[in-house]
Amino acid sequence: MTAGTAPTVDIHAHFYPSACLDLLAGRGYPRGTVHATGVPGAAGARRYAVHDAAFSDIALRLDRMDRQRVRVHALSLPPPDAFAFEPALHEALCRAFNDAASAAHRRHPERLIALAALPVHAPDAAAVELERARRLPGVRGVCLGTRFHERELSDPAFFPLWERLAAAGLPVFLHYAPLMVVGTPERLHAYHLGNVIGNTTETAIAAAHLVFGGVLDRLPALEVCLPHGGGTLPVLFGRLDRAWQTREECRHLPHPPSHYARRFRYDTVCHSGAVFDFLVRVAGADRLMLGSDYCFDMSVDEPRGIVENATLDDAARAGILGANAAGLLGLD
Repeated sequence: MTAGTAPTVDIHAHFYPSACLDLLAGRGYPRGTVHATGVPGAAGARRYAVHDAAFSDIALRLDRMDRQRVRVHALSLPPPDAFAFEPALHEALCRAFNDAASAAHRRHPERLIALAALPVHAPDAAAVELERARRLPGVRGVCLGTRFHERELSDPAFFPLWERLAAAGLPVFLHYAPLMVVGTPERLHAYHLGNVIGNTTETAIAAAHLVFGGVLDRLPALEVCLPHGGGTLPVLFGRLDRAWQTREECRHLPHPPSHYARRFRYDTVCHSGAVFDFLVRVAGADRLMLGSDYCFDMSVDEPRGIVENATLDDAARAGILGANAAGLLGLD
């Protein structure tokens, strides 16, 4: 990146490389599948497809970025652990994504960087791919799910992975794992509630495990960014603090949960100016980074708008638009 004013950085921008789609098609998944609830043809299996060619088409992506006045996309694969029920396939998909995202960066080093995907169905597999991927050009962090294939983020088996990430200075973008949102997916099928409520609640559950599970206390250098403005977490800090005060199973923390609000980073995908203002008050403008959820139907069409329309001083606005992410990702 060039010196001077920090570029506008979108921390929440998804990418489905053609190599990943081809790999899935070769394994029997219908063309365009990006995540599924089971292997093709299995009872109850469902598949989900990309909505827009811009997920894969780099030229179209760059055109949209220009129209949105966004300089840099941090490319990530959603959902990060969608095919963990097929370990060999999952590992191949992570390698294919990481290689393709790095190749995109090499072609457009000023515009695209990568948040690596890791096969987190197994700690050893994740560690192996992390060591390979972190050396690829353009990799500036990782994107992990809200669970490690139905194992919580506080599972002790994965602590060595957190240690490696903290030691490497690689921030984590924590994206929801939608295959079993909240554990009761049948209640969330109607009205797109799996996305609207489920995904945001999954984010809060995952963050709470990092807090109460002691991961953040043990690793003060670990940086974790929560999508969708932190989901439901910011409005729950008061209730989490009350549990810390009154519940024996919560009292082990050295600080109330609200103390950890600033241990997280947050994107700006709030869809509400009032919610954005609240998030600034809870976490501080210096912990926020621009996001769009590119390019799902629930994404933000004009990601800069919520920041430019807010009551912020120039330094805070510049930080959220790019400087905060640039510092975190080593772009400045």
